[in-house]
Amino acid sequence: MTDWLEHSVQVEVDVPIELAWGLWSDLEQMPRWMQWIESVEVLADNPDLSRWKLTSGGLEFSWLSRILQTVPHQIIQWESVDGLPNRGAVRFYDRKGSSIVKLTIAYAIPGILGQLMDNLFLGRAVEGTLRNDLERFRTYAIAARAGPPPTDVS
Repeated sequence: MTDWLEHSVQVEVDVPIELAWGLWSDLEQMPRWMQWIESVEVLADNPDLSRWKLTSGGLEFSWLSRILQTVPHQIIQWESVDGLPNRGAVRFYDRKGSSIVKLTIAYAIPGILGQLMDNLFLGRAVEGTLRNDLERFRTYAIAARAGPPPTDVS
């Protein structure tokens, strides 16, 4: 039996929604602000599929992800089709000159192990990392608004 753990975090970014959307929709740039994401490769023969690699604490996971829904300036929704089971969405809300970016991620962990890990540390660690990722995104987006996107915001 598998349990799904889900986390949602959001941030307000002082950039127009078109810029926030444009940065997120370029999936291969995500390692610039997402701490655990080592690489993202959009497949040339099918741009709805991408290969992801996550590293944390000496562990490495990979998966193939499929874009399920894209509504410009509103939502990018995905699910994994092999590898690490996960799904989620990033949603965008226009605040007339600024943007709210809300990231929801769910991932599967086997039964009782998932409950123990979520209660002990995993849930807090994942949520903290996602919050930090969105703060890095805010820094990245504000720098991009001022000129060419920075190469790193670590």
